[in-house]
Amino acid sequence: MFRALTLAAALISTPALALAFERIADRATFMNTVGGKDLRIALYGLTINVNDNGTIAGRAVGSPITGSWSWDNGYFCRDMDWSGYPIEYNCQLVEVDGDRIRFTVDQGAGDDAVLRIR
Repeated sequence: MFRALTLAAALISTPALALAFERIADRATFMNTVGGKDLRIALYGLTINVNDNGTIAGRAVGSPITGSWSWDNGYFCRDMDWSGYPIEYNCQLVEVDGDRIRFTVDQGAGDDAVLRIR
C-alpha cells in the first residue's frame, strides 16, 4: 500500500512533459507542411484545407467552412465563415509536431487548436 501511495504521489507531482511543437515562421515551410493535406479535428467532424492560392475550404459538424488566408510577419492570418457565421480575422502562431499542427490565436497569446495533418 505504501508503495502504491508513493508512486501515486510521484505521478501527481511530476510536471507534464513539454510537447515538442516547433514554430513555422514562413509561408513556404507552412505550405510544405499542409499543402494538399487535410487538417482535422475528429471530435467536431472538422476538416480544413489551406490552399496555396490563399483560400480555405472545409466542413465542420456537417456545414461548410470557407475563407481566405495570408502569411504576414511570421503569422498565419485568416478570416473564415462557417455556414454563414463569420469567424473574424486573426493572425496566429503556427507550430508543428509530426502529424499535429497547432494554431494559437492573437499571435500566440490566446487559445490554441491542435489539428491532425492527414
